[in-house]
Amino acid sequence: MAEIMVVIEHRKQTLAEISLQMLSKGRQLADQTGNELVAVVIGNDVSRFAGNIAKWADKVLVVRNEKAGESLAEPCQKILALIIKQRKPKLVIIGHSSFGMDLAPSLAIETDAPLITDCVDITTENGIILTIRSLYNGKVNALLSFAQVDTAIVTGRFGAFIVEESDKQGQIEEIDFPLEGDFNYKQFKEYFEQAAGGVDITKADVLVSVGRGIKEKENIKIVEKLAEVLGGVVSCSRPVVDYGWLPAERQVGLSGKTVKPKLYMAIGISGAFQHMVGMKNSQMIVAINKDNQAPIFSIADYGIVDDVLKVVPELTKKIAELKATPPVS
Repeated sequence: MAEIMVVIEHRKQTLAEISLQMLSKGRQLADQTGNELVAVVIGNDVSRFAGNIAKWADKVLVVRNEKAGESLAEPCQKILALIIKQRKPKLVIIGHSSFGMDLAPSLAIETDAPLITDCVDITTENGIILTIRSLYNGKVNALLSFAQVDTAIVTGRFGAFIVEESDKQGQIEEIDFPLEGDFNYKQFKEYFEQAAGGVDITKADVLVSVGRGIKEKENIKIVEKLAEVLGGVVSCSRPVVDYGWLPAERQVGLSGKTVKPKLYMAIGISGAFQHMVGMKNSQMIVAINKDNQAPIFSIADYGIVDDVLKVVPELTKKIAELKATPPVS
């Protein structure tokens, strides 16, 4: 039976969210093709992750190596290259994170395997692996395939794949894998984390998000009033941060934060892929945009096609009136 392999990333004794997304996608592909899903996790103390990973994988290879540490690319590359040459998986899936971008190109060279990076989807058709890459700021999706090879490598974009629950109980195999030599030219020292700002949009139940359709900074006030009556927080798309209208801590999207509020209101946001990745799993999405072809409407539960500068003040007024009206007994 052919194998699909997922490389697991971990940070600070925690499985990386992107690896769970890749596992879920790998499980889906394995079920569709009848292949076996093998997950590989490498590090000094990684046995703790095996049970959780086994919920998706048919087999979990727990490779103990102290030099790999906190998912360091170079020792992981050496170990994975040997595993891939031995097992010859049909497909290797790696998260498109800083670790994945460091690991995948050199791994592809060492294993002589073709590589497609930053994929937003991975499918198969008649036994052929197909991938989709988003180009030109989300305006074009390119469908790419591999030549006939023993093993192909892809990296998957964070947020492109939903983590679907699985009740698989895969076999766990633990391996001690010593490596000769040191990797002194690149070593892990410590983590540096950006200091938390005044607002954490990832914890808000209601987000009122503003895009370039608001036209100018002064108009953000009307969005702030809507957020106030809804008991929510103002967030934004990348152009608003680029213009300097709101701080980076408020940005939703691929280069910002991933959010899952109960209510997400997209005000004047067209819906580039990079933004939708960060909010598409919101429980309810309401979009207001004067362009009826805006991509945001494709994922919205409710949509209003009109000028946000007309709609938002009226909507704020109506919500405030409803909240002030006592319920009918």
